[in-house]
Amino acid sequence: MTAQQDVLDPVFKALADPTRRLLLDRLRQQNGQTLTELCGSLEMARQSATQHLDLLAQAGLVVVVRRGRERLHYLNPAPIHEIGERWIAAYDAPRLAALSAVRDRAEEYAMTETTSTVPTYVYVTYIRASAQQVWQSLTDSDVTARYWHHANVSDWQVGSPWEHRRVDGSDTVDVVGTVLEAEAPHRLAVTFEASPGTERTDGPSVVTFVIEPHADVVRLTVTHENLPDAEMLRRMSSGWPAVLANLKTLLETGEVMPSALWDAPASKTP
Repeated sequence: MTAQQDVLDPVFKALADPTRRLLLDRLRQQNGQTLTELCGSLEMARQSATQHLDLLAQAGLVVVVRRGRERLHYLNPAPIHEIGERWIAAYDAPRLAALSAVRDRAEEYAMTETTSTVPTYVYVTYIRASAQQVWQSLTDSDVTARYWHHANVSDWQVGSPWEHRRVDGSDTVDVVGTVLEAEAPHRLAVTFEASPGTERTDGPSVVTFVIEPHADVVRLTVTHENLPDAEMLRRMSSGWPAVLANLKTLLETGEVMPSALWDAPASKTP
């Protein structure tokens, strides 16, 4: 593959500009900002900010979610993770992980001082599969059991219940919910609730899966809304990438990752 053909070229181009890196930093500090909010925090003209955000979106580093008339911008770390996987993970991951653990421990205390909460988590991944295959991987109980260690059980009709059952022999249901949208094979939305008897007073969180063809692959966007607090956001931020990485690995290779490498979010329901 030549440099001109490298799929990471747009990522490096986007990251090369200090203004775009600053926009990513602002989204890391407070995700889900509107254009007005980003312009205000950076004292930047709307046209200039729009151009930078468009480049970040084209590189997959920012995801735009529409809410009525607003366009909310979310940081998507997946392309940067791919850079790490390509040049770092295979060579010196253990030593770097140890250094990162020391740094993250220091950052953890700073994060506890943050008063703002971010109720929505957004993640995007690209999978070499068809839209129908991705849809099946989300709705087929046997397939979900392989990569999620839980079987998603429902008839997937709007208004129907669904259950997220363990496959460890206990048949325990960790998550229940209702199907809100089901437009196969492109869009699925469900409420994501703990087992009956532990419902939240402010309503359940909602997970939306959007499956879109993108060149010769499929773009899967997962949005998890109405998370109760920053701690749950932190859990989902580690759980969803692990689940989706396992899904991607299964569809592209026919195998799943070793269980020790990932921790699904299902047992940590909001």
